[in-house]
Amino acid sequence: MSLHIIIDGYNLIRQSPSLSSLDRRDIQLGRRALLDLLAAYKKIRPHRITVVFDGISDSVFSSDKEKIKGIEVRFSRRPDSADTVIKELASGYREKALIVSSDMDVVRFAEAKGAATISSPLFENKIKMAASYFDGTGTEEEEEGERRTDTKKKGPGRRLSKKMRHNVARAGML
Repeated sequence: MSLHIIIDGYNLIRQSPSLSSLDRRDIQLGRRALLDLLAAYKKIRPHRITVVFDGISDSVFSSDKEKIKGIEVRFSRRPDSADTVIKELASGYREKALIVSSDMDVVRFAEAKGAATISSPLFENKIKMAASYFDGTGTEEEEEGERRTDTKKKGPGRRLSKKMRHNVARAGML
């Protein structure tokens, strides 16, 4: 089963500290940085990826659908929003889709259609972690070959809810 990752573009950009700082300087910088990050991830995991942005009139692209670095980029047309386009895609791909958004309306709709969902910050962490391991820039602890052997916890629990673990496992991201 081939996975189709459908991303709420501006939702991901504006929830990311690094991407949002670029977005505040120039909206095209934020989009370009996101596409670069996704292209690096696509080299590791060759899933089909679609990023949906609001409004073609705001873009420098000539149509509402482009392919950049192997990533499908879609812009909603008025009066539709990116959320509407994402919902249509979720309805079409159902259980073959992973919806990346922190917008609860989009998440609830996608889950009702059978699609897996993941929040924007969690997805960004996953793709950055995958890219760092692919580049060989993993954590220092792993580079030195050290392994923690004690059972003492070093911080608060970070375990996802059962529902989120199921969605992430279905997407093959763990």
